[in-house]
Amino acid sequence: MNILKKINAWLHLWLGLASGIVVVIVGFTGCILVFETELEDLTMKHLDAPNTQNKAMLPPSVLWKSVKHALPDKEIHSVWYHGKNQTAHFSLDSDSLVYVNPYTAEVVAMVDHEDFFHFILDGHTSLWIEGKIGTGIVSYATLIFFILLITGIVLWWPKKWTKSEREKALTIKWQAKFKRVNYDLHNVLGFYSLTVALILTITGLIMGFQWFNKGFYSLVSGGQEPPRYERAFSDTTQNLPLASLSNVDAAWRKGVTEIGVLNKEAIIVSFPDKPSEPIDLCTDMHNGSWRYVYLDQHTLEELPASQPQIAELDVAQWLRRTNYAWHVGAIGGMPTKILFFLASLICTSLPITGFYIWWGKKTKTKKRGKALSPNPYLSVSTNKA
Repeated sequence: MNILKKINAWLHLWLGLASGIVVVIVGFTGCILVFETELEDLTMKHLDAPNTQNKAMLPPSVLWKSVKHALPDKEIHSVWYHGKNQTAHFSLDSDSLVYVNPYTAEVVAMVDHEDFFHFILDGHTSLWIEGKIGTGIVSYATLIFFILLITGIVLWWPKKWTKSEREKALTIKWQAKFKRVNYDLHNVLGFYSLTVALILTITGLIMGFQWFNKGFYSLVSGGQEPPRYERAFSDTTQNLPLASLSNVDAAWRKGVTEIGVLNKEAIIVSFPDKPSEPIDLCTDMHNGSWRYVYLDQHTLEELPASQPQIAELDVAQWLRRTNYAWHVGAIGGMPTKILFFLASLICTSLPITGFYIWWGKKTKTKKRGKALSPNPYLSVSTNKA
């Protein structure tokens, strides 16, 4: 048992030192991304579209023509209606986003996609390293952090559940010296954040590793394979031309009035480039989750590749659909966002407090070694005596 404890402590120490910097970066950027939507609403005035005259939203074709008139050389791929009293934005064939007032079709702003929050997201997912190297480092550091959480709870577990041991394990002794406070911040806060930290880590691993994604789904579903949705295609057997913008308008209306269930006014609609492409709809964007629906661009019939409504999903499918919502803490709205922000902040601090614990012990061992070493001056004077 002592050997297992030593191995556990050794793993916790060296894995923590190896992954510490990555965990700090990922944790800190995660704190910012939890409130990305709220921070954007506060800092980006072009997102507001007050509807004082209570007008109806204009269809995609009207907004499309407005953007095309302003930017005739740009290719337009999709339009995203963000909801009531908010601008809609168009994705172009560049890194720019064009924001339009959905009630007047006025072009409000043209914004570079590479903004502050995109920079933070790049740090969170890849440490600002391009390609698979950055994402790989983050994924494996997340896996290491998962192991650290397990080894950490083993180290935290009191030997005996006496009153004094419980107080040590569950409370921070603020009146003590800094070293003790630092130890409690690592030990106690690490325990209190454990559940949310595990959720953050597991959801991150689901996004980072395909084998973990499939394994987790199999575990929750009782050994079943994740459902596979075939690629959606519109019917081209009748040699039909590319659908007109009026079909895109009809698809938008169908998405808002018939298909959408949650947050109906918020919807993404694509503009097909080929007769075989469907009209993509992204609906039910609520608390960090969404649903993709594909319509035949000629008949507007829902295609088999479309995702079912969230209420129709079993537990495993529901967890898969809401994985991102769990990861960013949006699953329960503002209360869970605050909870996940605090947990992410604690996760950011753990490598720092842990490093200070290790450094303090290392320094203490050196001092003790010097104190126990023979003093040559003392030995000489003793011999003379």
